[in-house]
Amino acid sequence: MRIMGIDPGIAIVGFGFIDKLGSKLTPVQYGCITTEAHTDPGLRLKQVYDSAVQLLETYKPDAVAIEQLFFNRNVTTAFTVGQARGVLILAAVQRGIPVAEYTPMQVKQAIVGYGKAEKKQVQEMVRMFLKLAAIPKPDDVADALAVAVCHAHSAVLLSKLNGEALR
Repeated sequence: MRIMGIDPGIAIVGFGFIDKLGSKLTPVQYGCITTEAHTDPGLRLKQVYDSAVQLLETYKPDAVAIEQLFFNRNVTTAFTVGQARGVLILAAVQRGIPVAEYTPMQVKQAIVGYGKAEKKQVQEMVRMFLKLAAIPKPDDVADALAVAVCHAHSAVLLSKLNGEALR
């Protein structure tokens, strides 16, 4: 099973593709989509969408896992991140790829075993799970890989609950 993890944003979208074979997790590709500040918001969303489509068509994931919006005090940022999430989800759904959403607390719970874990703990566990030499940078990339690993762990339980066979 190939999973694309996404940490949504408008300036930086972290992404990570991992393969899950049994209990083994293997990184395939990871990085970020970036857009320029002071660019028309509609153009930035189009750049995010077009880049996501290209990644989906290149790496052909079986599932997409995306972090749910964490609402902070900056309402403007929350709206633009929400819009970016929307175009990212749309890109996957248009290709018939199932999308799973996880809260930051669910991701931390799945990765570290504690829903209020520190960011560095999550990043180090991602590095260990995927046998990476270093924690991916920027943080958005490590966060996207964490979402993918979270889904890899959660997919087993979800498939059993739904009575489905997992690849």
